[in-house]
Amino acid sequence: MKKTFFAFVAMLGAFSAHADEGMWMLNKIDHRTEKVMKELGLQLTPRQLYNPEGESLKDAVVDFGDFCSGVVVSPDGLVFTNHHCGFGAIQSLSTPEDDILKNGFVAHSREQERPAEGLFVRFLERTEDCTGRVMRAMDGLGIEKLDSVMTAVENEYRHNNEGKYCLVKNYYNGNAFYVSIYKTYTDIRLAFTAPETVGKFGGDTDNWMWPRQTCDFSVFRIYADANGEPADYSEDNQPLKVKRYAKVSLDGYMPGDYCMTIGYPGSTSRYLSSFGINERVNGINVSMIQVRGLKQDIWKKRMEADRVVGIKYASKFASSSNYWKNSIGMNKAIKDLNVIGLKQDLENDIRTWYQVDEALTRRFGKMFDELKRDYGYRFQFVRASGFFSETFVRGIELFRLASIFNGGSAVWTERQAAFLKDYDASLDQDVMAALLENYRKQVSSEFLPSIYQVIDSQFKGNYQDYAKWVFDNTVVTRPDAAQKFEADSLLVQTDPAMLYAQSIREFARNMATDEVKEMSENITYNEHMLTQAILEYDQESAHYSDANFSMRLSYGYIQDYTSQGQHYDYYTTSQSLLDKAAKQQENPDYKFPEDITNLLKSKDFGRYADARTGDLNLCFLSNNDITGGNSGSPMFNGKGEVIGLAFDGNWEAMSGDISFDNDLQRCIGVDIRYVLYIIDKWGKAENLIKELGL
Repeated sequence: MKKTFFAFVAMLGAFSAHADEGMWMLNKIDHRTEKVMKELGLQLTPRQLYNPEGESLKDAVVDFGDFCSGVVVSPDGLVFTNHHCGFGAIQSLSTPEDDILKNGFVAHSREQERPAEGLFVRFLERTEDCTGRVMRAMDGLGIEKLDSVMTAVENEYRHNNEGKYCLVKNYYNGNAFYVSIYKTYTDIRLAFTAPETVGKFGGDTDNWMWPRQTCDFSVFRIYADANGEPADYSEDNQPLKVKRYAKVSLDGYMPGDYCMTIGYPGSTSRYLSSFGINERVNGINVSMIQVRGLKQDIWKKRMEADRVVGIKYASKFASSSNYWKNSIGMNKAIKDLNVIGLKQDLENDIRTWYQVDEALTRRFGKMFDELKRDYGYRFQFVRASGFFSETFVRGIELFRLASIFNGGSAVWTERQAAFLKDYDASLDQDVMAALLENYRKQVSSEFLPSIYQVIDSQFKGNYQDYAKWVFDNTVVTRPDAAQKFEADSLLVQTDPAMLYAQSIREFARNMATDEVKEMSENITYNEHMLTQAILEYDQESAHYSDANFSMRLSYGYIQDYTSQGQHYDYYTTSQSLLDKAAKQQENPDYKFPEDITNLLKSKDFGRYADARTGDLNLCFLSNNDITGGNSGSPMFNGKGEVIGLAFDGNWEAMSGDISFDNDLQRCIGVDIRYVLYIIDKWGKAENLIKELGL
């Protein structure tokens, strides 16, 4: 078995790309892949893309906060990313008196740049294959030990790379392993943001849709100590002199022009079995759609009525609604594009393939039967777990607040203060009442935590009365909570919020039965085997590993698309924005600043105008392969110059995390000329324009 496995791993390195689909590791680009990319218009060599011994284009791309991507665009550490990636930092820096979320922010000098507490960026130094080390350590161990083995290998690398962040991840569903070594900078400062109505123009209405007019960008700067090394915030720190930055281009693009993204795609499941896809659609996504829809309705009403609450919950709402709409679109696209049926066809082909070979049948013969059995067994548990998590962990915030006081008292005050900054207790009380009642309607009685006994016995099933009692009598929402708990050690056992949180924790610990855990381990193993089978069965095609928030490259070209008889052009212009902004009385998602509206109406686009149309191009399409985490990824032309920032996908292909559709799937990016226009014409940030070498 071990010999077969290592032969299989060696085979992975032989695959090359021949389509626009794919999230490719930069250190695995071979001569055949290079040939295809050059035929499409790439003018750089693989060594110019990835060079761990020198400088290369990968050095200009950053992991932005472990949730997005970004690109360094100046010698002094200036970083472009999406507005929605910088949204949390912008919101944290906003107050009702200085509402930069609403009004935007321009640092006309470096002294005016504002520290974004808690934000960091990481530069990838190199990626190494550590498959052999992991597999040798795994010899004789069960798959449940894999995480512990990966952590042990990480620790070895950290010991040999002092001060670096080393992370081992599995690729191809645990069939290969690589370690990535990073340098992390934590002094990050906001340099520019457009008003919220510009950075997220179209709101929920246009999210995941095309055509778009969203100027989805924000600008930060990386600071370091006098030696250029990472350091906590200090007034003595200086802008980082970077190893490599990417030039921005004003040349624009045409259909068929080469386009490439480099960034950090978060998670895809394209090797997932048909049984796993069914679980995702009906057991996981349904809970996210149903519970978040209810919660967000409550949030939105209060946010619109009270600007203080609006600022506090802006980032939370944006994050919640983004994945809520993603799940709606994914379920629709999986049905419309018959994704499960197509995966079943592939699985039938694999059955036919292995059944004619005795050795293959020994390896793969039980795989599908066991997947069907185990997914079927755990379905109700996964569905209930989804509703549990969306209700008690991601929905009602009181659990997370109360859990602060479950640990050591040394961090109570600091952690509570950080939490309360973006929290409204009266809003959470309303959410608690609604979600507790909703949860009971969605799951069977075996999945009810013990708090429901309290609600029934003491409050006669009245969820509003229970929520009011909890919030009226708890101290965890009070600024002096730490002092109260320190003064009375029994309070942890009697405070209603602490009792509520204890009930949730206890139920979560015991929710999964031993049988469910065993079935889940079997599923992990058989999905791992299915990936092996797919790759061995289809050796002639290009195969890349699922996204796992490691640096990946996607290549393709500028391209429009047609869906259900409707043709969509590959770019939008200022006039399309003005047309939507004219409807802002009907739809507040199309609210747009009057001063920028007047700028656009003046048609004074200067060097930012598109040479072909004479208008200002706003957003554009490519057939690059991206997903969540790619937000903020630079979109490069063939010379490695930035022509845009990726920020979204299109509604018709929302099943893309499961299955890539070459005809429909598109990457939506904001044109870098629109970004520069806002920086220059609205922000009048001549300092930044000059720094970009324009």
